[in-house]
Amino acid sequence: MMLFSEQENANIARSPRKHRHMVDLEFDKSGTGLAVLTIDRPHARNAIALDTMDQLETALEAASSARALVIRGAGERAFVSGGDLKELSALRTEEDAAAMAKRMRAICDQLAAFPAPVIAALNGHAFGGGAEVAVAADIRIAADDIKIAFNQVELEIMPAWGGAERLAALVGKSRALLLAGTGTALDAAQAERIGLVDLVLPRALFDSPDRGWRSVAAALSRHPATEIKRVISGVSPDEAIASFARLWVAEAHWQAAARVMNRTSSPRQAAGGAI
Repeated sequence: MMLFSEQENANIARSPRKHRHMVDLEFDKSGTGLAVLTIDRPHARNAIALDTMDQLETALEAASSARALVIRGAGERAFVSGGDLKELSALRTEEDAAAMAKRMRAICDQLAAFPAPVIAALNGHAFGGGAEVAVAADIRIAADDIKIAFNQVELEIMPAWGGAERLAALVGKSRALLLAGTGTALDAAQAERIGLVDLVLPRALFDSPDRGWRSVAAALSRHPATEIKRVISGVSPDEAIASFARLWVAEAHWQAAARVMNRTSSPRQAAGGAI
């Protein structure tokens, strides 16, 4: 299965090394607390090289205060196409391969353990290790023309960044084995139907500030979403109640309650709140 054209592969091989490693981190200027991490290597289909791992580690540390984190690829062609094969092909021993896999798995684990909601904005195809990065996020929002594939078997290898386990948690063990064992590529609609993708948006709206992934991410940057993520991840009933109580006494709750009670368009709306 050829996921990119021969010409695109040739362009990657010719691309100058000095432009190959870049990760951008941008905080939303409107004060929402939203941070956007972009893997910016479109000439290499946003493939991950060793220097990219360096910059991902730095960016995640810098984003630690974000109330929501979005990870995406530059351009529209690829989210992340996996590891940079030209560079990683220099790893020829089991020890080197294990060290690389452990390092990138730790980065994906860091994404999964990020305290605030993490959204993978699938601006383009997510193949191999790119699919592993995608499933490390809490939520996957995809443009309607992308494909996602755990297709490491085409290289006679397997997912090594925690993606197989996370895929199984999302779609079940049998389906995970089917997908990763055959390398089958799913389109966005197919991925949404099995729970691998959570929301599919038309390409024309994908980057829209008001109707695209950014609007969803901005809504998730509100403080309660972080507490909700913590509870969903697994806490005791007492801890869940304590989280609710902290939110209840916060000024933001009382300001929101006042806005609800001051609405005059509907007597029913004005009389009550969320509970």
